[in-house]
Order: sequence, then structure tokens, then C-alpha cells
Amino acid sequence: MKAIVKSAAGKGIEVQDIPVPTPGPNDVVVDVAAASLCGTDRELYEWTPAAQAFGLTLPVVLGHEGAGTVTQVGADVTDLAPGDRVALESHLACGRCYPCRTGNAHTCDNTKILGMHFDGVFAETVAVPREICVRLPDSVSLETGALLESAGVGVHAIQRTGHAVAGRTVLVNGCGPIGLVIIQLSMLMGAAHVVAVEPNPFRRQLAEELGARAIPPTAELPQLCRELTGARGGFDVAFEVSGVNGVLSGLFESLRREATLVTIGHPGVQPTVDVAAYINKKGITWRGIFGRRLWDTWEDLLLLIDSGRLNLDWLVTHRLSLDSAEEAIGLLTGDANKVLLVPGLR
Repeated sequence: MKAIVKSAAGKGIEVQDIPVPTPGPNDVVVDVAAASLCGTDRELYEWTPAAQAFGLTLPVVLGHEGAGTVTQVGADVTDLAPGDRVALESHLACGRCYPCRTGNAHTCDNTKILGMHFDGVFAETVAVPREICVRLPDSVSLETGALLESAGVGVHAIQRTGHAVAGRTVLVNGCGPIGLVIIQLSMLMGAAHVVAVEPNPFRRQLAEELGARAIPPTAELPQLCRELTGARGGFDVAFEVSGVNGVLSGLFESLRREATLVTIGHPGVQPTVDVAAYINKKGITWRGIFGRRLWDTWEDLLLLIDSGRLNLDWLVTHRLSLDSAEEAIGLLTGDANKVLLVPGLR
């Protein structure tokens, strides 16, 4: 079968013909209907320090966002069967460490990641542990299923604030797919103002269509936020989604006292933060997230999708074949949003 493989440390990927996987006792084999790319895939292609920090098990089939149809199940799998439609959680928790045993499996000490530590979904077929399979409601298409892993990061970010966006002022730095989902959810939940910061005009337009006030990066951001909030002195909550170096100080300056900052993007350089000014004296709560809460993020997300309140299909701008994986990665820095690899395309 055809697969996109990272075979060695260094820049690049390979389209390879590899054996069709077979399931272990606790595995299921899934025919991949669609796999979604994200910025991490670009980092893995370029082999940046951020990518190297994941500690990949090479060689490995890439791809950590996808959905498909179960074709085989292992001998010990009793709750899935051939024909079931599933989306995949990308983080495999051990279930034994202290975080896992106390309801925080999303911070598992021994997390393994699909497409990094075991073969991923940039392939025609994948064998995965049953634990990471999420059965899709009948109303949710497989293509939408491939968007859930990424959208779940946005849901988790809002969960991390205590859902403190309703009736509040919200600042989103970075309008890739996760940032756009945060904007979409904030608007659905009744945010008073949403300001989105994004250098790419194409993505700024998408943010504006959702109802945000979208602006390019500017040193005037704190002043704008203070003007919009008057005596409050700044915004209530900010989400840093871009991972761009040097943006945190501007976000802290844009927030009121006792506000909340959630960081999602992974900066390539260790950031410098004035702890005395922003954390101690201003009282801002700084929180970070990685992935989705297991499994309440999925439960909330599937309820929103199945009810029709949250639509993700508009996120997709491109669909390409596995042979076009390098082209797909190149699109991530241009006028594109969600780019799908569809193994059925030729």
C-alpha cells in the first residue's frame, strides 16, 4: 500500500510502498478516508528543533489527524467491528501513571503519538490501538471526522479557561484552523468582542467571516484592546495559537488584571516573560494545553457537531492525493486552511 514515511532524521518525506498492516490483539485496522495536515507536519518535514523535540520513532508513517472505516479487529477487541466509522485520537495514554489514574490522561507521563511513535494516517490503511478510536455518529461524515482531532484542541483551549468566553472579550493570536475554531466557538458562546491577529490576509478574511475583528500583527494591539474595554483595562482572555516567537508580551499587555492567557502553539525559541509585571503584579493566569482532554473534550465536541451547532466542513480548502503530500505541506504557509490527504484520490 502507499504511505508517506519519515525514514530518517533530516528534511523531507518519502512516498513508499509498504505492507498492508495486520491487527495485534488490541488493534483495529482502518481504511483511511481522509487525513488532515497541520503545522506540526510542516515542522516534521523541515525537521526543525520543535519537530525533533517529539522524539520520533523512525522510520514512521506520518499523519496524526484522520478518520476512516474499520476493516479488521484484533482478537481482544469486542466493542468495534468491521464497517464501524471512526475518528482517531492522536495521543495514546498509558493508563497507569499518576495523571492517567487521576483523570488527567491528556498529560500522561508516557504519551505516544500517532504518526510519530507509531504509524500514522498518511496511508491507505493504518493499524491503531483500539483505545484511540472514537466511533462517529451517523450524522458526521468521515471527512468531518478527520477534522475532529484538530478542532478538539480548540475545544480544550476554551475548556481550560473554564469556558470563560461567554459575554467576555476574547483575543486570538493566530488564525490557522485551531484559532479559527476558537473564534467560531467564542462567537457561538456569546463573546462580546473577538479580536483576531493574523498576518495572512486569506486567513484574516476567514476570521472576519466568523464575526471577529481581524487585524495584522501590530504594536498597537494593547491600545486597541484597552479602547474596546474602557475601564476594564484590557481583554478578559487570550489564546496564543501561532507559536511565533516574541508575541507573548503584547498579549500580556492586552489583557486586564486577573485575566487568563492560554498558550497552544509551541514556540521555537524559549520565550522571555516578565513574571513580576504580568503574573505577580497583574495577576494574570497563564495556562497551557497539549492535545485534548481525554475524553471529555471529545464528548463535548461530538455533541456540538452532532447537534448541528458546530460546523467544521468550511475549514477544508484543499484535497490532494498521497502522491501530492509535499505539495500539501507547501500549501500550509499560503492561502489555505485545512488541507486533506485523501488516499482514494488518484
